[in-house]
Amino acid sequence: MQTISELGDLRGKRVLVRSDLNVPLEQDDAGGSTITDDGRIRASVPTIRALSEAGARVVVCAHLGRPKGAPEDKYSLAPVATRLGELLGQDVTFATDTVGDSAHAAVEAAQDGDVVLLENLRFNAGETAKTDEERAEFAAQLAGLADVFVSDGFGVVHRKQASVYDVARLLPSAVGGLVETEVGVLKRLTEDPERPYAVVLGGAKVSDKLGVIDNLLQTADRLLIGGGMVFTFLAAKDYEVGSSLLEADQVDQVKGYLAQAEERGVEIVLPVDIVAATAFSADADHEVVPAGAIPADGMGLDIGPESGVLFAKKLEDCRTVFWNGPMGAFEMAPYAAGTAAVAKALVEVTEKGALTVIGGGDSAAAVRQLGFEDDQFGHISTGGGASLEYLEGKQLPGLTVLDEPRA
Repeated sequence: MQTISELGDLRGKRVLVRSDLNVPLEQDDAGGSTITDDGRIRASVPTIRALSEAGARVVVCAHLGRPKGAPEDKYSLAPVATRLGELLGQDVTFATDTVGDSAHAAVEAAQDGDVVLLENLRFNAGETAKTDEERAEFAAQLAGLADVFVSDGFGVVHRKQASVYDVARLLPSAVGGLVETEVGVLKRLTEDPERPYAVVLGGAKVSDKLGVIDNLLQTADRLLIGGGMVFTFLAAKDYEVGSSLLEADQVDQVKGYLAQAEERGVEIVLPVDIVAATAFSADADHEVVPAGAIPADGMGLDIGPESGVLFAKKLEDCRTVFWNGPMGAFEMAPYAAGTAAVAKALVEVTEKGALTVIGGGDSAAAVRQLGFEDDQFGHISTGGGASLEYLEGKQLPGLTVLDEPRA
């Protein structure tokens, strides 16, 4: 992959940067929006700043949320433009469209070192279109705003979308510093990782992680399983899981994983106790029960305290740890302790010199919500889905396209 340093002198050139600024917003009663976690914006700043300081005319494009190919006020990037300017320490011009009059005017007015942010890419149906022709048409309009392209939105490099894939085929292109860092970390996880190597998996569904579990059974030394997906593992061991989230159609698949792990000498660590509640609510009655004795009307919403201790013990000697998915419904205080226990264990092994990687998404949101700082871990990824697909061994379109001949 070509890097920014290989693009040559960028002074005076229009550089289109595909960033990932898809941050969570909280709507207020007055119709305004507040950013509740600016982690992805902060992660995007170094590349944007470096290009600005190199004298480029930086045109940033990104998406937010899932609009249906047309403008929706609640998905506007206007609050992001404000926060980006604060972090950069300079004004950011906000274009109120993606490739229309406002975008062209903002880019034409930009001087060396200026930064322009285009409105939400997904306000144009061409961004996520399924047909090559429709995506290519929108990509050509985006490419018309720039001289070169920098791919720095790691959270979207696994998507074959106009601003990720098709634009890179039209302009001289390179990866930005964020994507370069993310790929470097993932290579450390997949190419001769320092051992013991443990992977902590949580989140809702086993089916979301089938491919990555297959691969990890060949590379990891330990798999620690929590979150909603753990109940399919417990069911595979013939445990009662009550009304907990269960993918009954995946039980046989999980039984196969358990057998494969035993054959390969990979340790699969499951919770020994569970926080079970009568309903998915912070106010519901809840109790700690053995993992094999969840009441018939009980819903498992977190790993229990003994499991938190067990998981920490299984991590303390590790030299490499990858974590994707919270251990429970961390958004509600009664069910956050398991996730906090894993986060604390990762902080401690990081201090011992281990490489600890938090695989984006809910895991990143959880550690921040629980009061941990980014620099307490080795790396917090900006792309949970992209990280998992890389670990699964899949090709990421937004990276492979950069190896194609340039226009």
